[in-house]
Amino acid sequence: MQLKWLIAAVTLVIVSRPVLADTITVVTSFPSELTNAYKAAYEKKYPNDKLEILNKGTSAGIAYVREQPAGSRAEIFWASAPDAFEVLSSAKLLEKVEVPTKGIPDKIGSFPINDPEGLYRGQALAGYGLMWNTRYLAAHKLPAPKEWADLVKPVYFGHLATSAPSRSGTTHLTFETILQGEGWDKGWNQILQISGNCAAVTERSFGVPDGVQNGQYGIGLVIDFFGLAAKASGFPVEFVYPSMTAIVPANIAAVVGSKSPEGAKRFMQYTLSEEGQQLLLDPKISRLPVLPSTYAKAPAGYPNPFSGTIQAKVNFDTAVSEARYYVVSSLFDQVITFRHKELQAATKAIQDAEKRLAGRPSPQLDEAKKLAWTPPLSAEQSRDKELLAVFKAKKGDDAALKRKTQIEEEWSSKAKANYARAVELASAAK
Repeated sequence: MQLKWLIAAVTLVIVSRPVLADTITVVTSFPSELTNAYKAAYEKKYPNDKLEILNKGTSAGIAYVREQPAGSRAEIFWASAPDAFEVLSSAKLLEKVEVPTKGIPDKIGSFPINDPEGLYRGQALAGYGLMWNTRYLAAHKLPAPKEWADLVKPVYFGHLATSAPSRSGTTHLTFETILQGEGWDKGWNQILQISGNCAAVTERSFGVPDGVQNGQYGIGLVIDFFGLAAKASGFPVEFVYPSMTAIVPANIAAVVGSKSPEGAKRFMQYTLSEEGQQLLLDPKISRLPVLPSTYAKAPAGYPNPFSGTIQAKVNFDTAVSEARYYVVSSLFDQVITFRHKELQAATKAIQDAEKRLAGRPSPQLDEAKKLAWTPPLSAEQSRDKELLAVFKAKKGDDAALKRKTQIEEEWSSKAKANYARAVELASAAK
């Protein structure tokens, strides 16, 4: 009798002991509206798992994954920037994981949805465009923009906002899309003019849509879900895809050397399932699913990249973007982020001179434009393998890091001098 009692007691303890949760750490740049929805839905479906969300900007997320020791890394890297995954892939930090992708096409247009090597998967689709506050534009009597090129017009001076590519993977893709669509020289000319018209370069990409929503800024350069979600939530905003845009995957990947590879696979599989894809249609999320059948449940007028309603002219090249990822981000910071006031002053002086001259030719004004809106790095230099390698240098490579600092200081100094001279020339233009 005592033996039976003892066996029953031990059995009760074993049965009642809670199963230890499998913690799945997710490094992501996505907003809390999306991550909270996935966390709640996933943990409900898999109650023995726990999602730990580490929200970091894309560049900071890459650095975090690179710096963590093998065996204690996060399970998942999840972000909108495909070039960021190429950076991690090149560093051999992504794990090849077999997950079902039934019904998901191989490509969107000519762009592969999944990595051909199987190191990351397209989990959603994203486009880049313009978001504006309708009340702000009406109050300031501003026309609604349709193309990136519209934003260089003097009428928009002080009414725009953007973030920096070094702080936001989605902003990096936005400007990389312009560079690939227009070419290096024309693209940077456009980026510098747009940035000169900006009231601010925000700390994070979230600062742009938040500022447009609350009327702090009139127009923002954003990834599509910021604009679509704000409109669906009732804010007085509109969003448009310029013709010179790209539709590319927002990806998800398992990280090499994580604590729970099986947990990583489980979460990836969930995000690609019908249930996981339908979460993207939540008005607070408003992302574009990679599973075409999901759009049958979307509200009327919801953008569908598989139906041809979004015309994207840019065939985005991730290899090009990945190769110059750090160069583009650093160049933007040195000539725009850290010199924004000087760029604004040069842009305003040029616009004032154009108004004053009323179309009359002026060599001084032409030179001012060239100085203000030409980057201190040519297209040929941007392809230099030695330069690209310097900007990819890791901690510990003191010689490369010293050279990188020297180059950045040269860019910054040249930009400062060019902007000051541009103001002088534009002010004196006749």
